[in-house]
Parts: sequence; structure tokens; C-alpha cells
Amino acid sequence: MGAPSLLLLDEPSMGLAPILVEAIFDTIVKIREQGTTILLIEQNAMVALEVADRAYVMESGEVKMSGKASDLKKDEAITKAYLGGH
Repeated sequence: MGAPSLLLLDEPSMGLAPILVEAIFDTIVKIREQGTTILLIEQNAMVALEVADRAYVMESGEVKMSGKASDLKKDEAITKAYLGGH
């Protein structure tokens, strides 16, 4: 596949060992840095918010929150519900 403008990824970390998840997300960051837009669907919210510019939190097929990934990562409701915070 040569130089796509958009890459769709659905659960790229599913079922992988943590070391492989790290490698996958390092590669996602490199692809993004080369100018490719990435649409990432990922249940591992923490790692997804680390690499995303924008995020949408869905629950039961409905968007519950959206915004800059850095802002959502700091949101107390998101932290409690999806990131294991207290």
C-alpha cells in the first residue's frame, strides 16, 4: 500500500502482549508523524489517548464525550470510568 492519506485501525492491541502493544503504538506514532491521518478504534483508552490528537468516547454505540485527547485524559469522569482512576 503506497502512501495512504487515511489509515483505519480497529483494536490493533487486542490480544497482544504488552511489549507488542508498545511496538504497535510506536509504529502508529511514526506513521502519524509522516502525515497520514489515522482513525483508531481502541478499548485501551490510556494508550489511545497518549497517541491521539482528538478523541471520542463511545458507550453503547453513542458518543458520550469528545474533544482534544489531552483534555479528555485529564477529565475526572473519563479517568474514573475508562482509565481506572479514583
